[in-house]
Amino acid sequence: MDQGKLDEARRLSLRALLDDPSPAVRRALTAHFLQLGPEAIEFLQETSRGTNRPLARHAQWYLEELKFADPVAEFRGFIRSLNYELETGSLLLSRTVTPALDAGACCQELDRLAARCAELITEPATAREKCRVLNRVLFHEWGFHGNVEHYTDPLNSFLDQVLLRRTGIPISLSILYLLVAQRLGIALEPVGLPGHFIVGCFEENPPFFVDPFDKGVFLDPDEIFTLLRANQIAPKDSDLMPTPIREVLCRSCRNLANHYTSAGDPERARLFASFVEEFEATFERHAH
Repeated sequence: MDQGKLDEARRLSLRALLDDPSPAVRRALTAHFLQLGPEAIEFLQETSRGTNRPLARHAQWYLEELKFADPVAEFRGFIRSLNYELETGSLLLSRTVTPALDAGACCQELDRLAARCAELITEPATAREKCRVLNRVLFHEWGFHGNVEHYTDPLNSFLDQVLLRRTGIPISLSILYLLVAQRLGIALEPVGLPGHFIVGCFEENPPFFVDPFDKGVFLDPDEIFTLLRANQIAPKDSDLMPTPIREVLCRSCRNLANHYTSAGDPERARLFASFVEEFEATFERHAH
């Protein structure tokens, strides 16, 4: 491979080789990336943040093999990219505290959950019926549940830890629910209520909502408004609107800043507060 500037044609050629399992190709690519240095880092990080998940995992492998990976810098790059994909963002967020995270293993566990749901779904089935199956698999067979006893434990917010410990807080359990539903083709959206987090299905009329923190209980708008009023929150119709992926991940970082403060870890609290600032600054720059 010739050295020189990584133009688009060469980027396409390299991407075509990234998933090649041949040891000889892998050795040649590794040597080539080492020679390219910073250009290789930029190319691999960009690919690892892309929407092609299998290719992203191969790019990540090369980054780790070459010791190029800086998880904090990668997550900042993801924030600035505006290419917000929930699964990629959640795993990059987890890697900021667990650099050795096996993202592939997390994806495989999500695949396993979805495969089990698919076994139990009898088509044709409505979105609500599919969610009932999802509830059975996640909350009864696998035992996922809300961590009421240790709600502010920062580990509750990381997808890999939710999969490992089978417990989390409303937003992380909602992310889990959404990622499994996505694999099943169920059209669900994140819904960030004031002080709580749920998922909603807007394809059915009227829409319905699911609370993954409460073992997937179904809610209608009136029940949600009653819940908010019980917490001294004046409900608004806009509270029930889908929440952008950017805000889901930003809210996760905001929670982590608060929870690390409570845990007496000011350094990590500052790190996640800086991610919140990055999300907000990036949004402001592109909103205008």
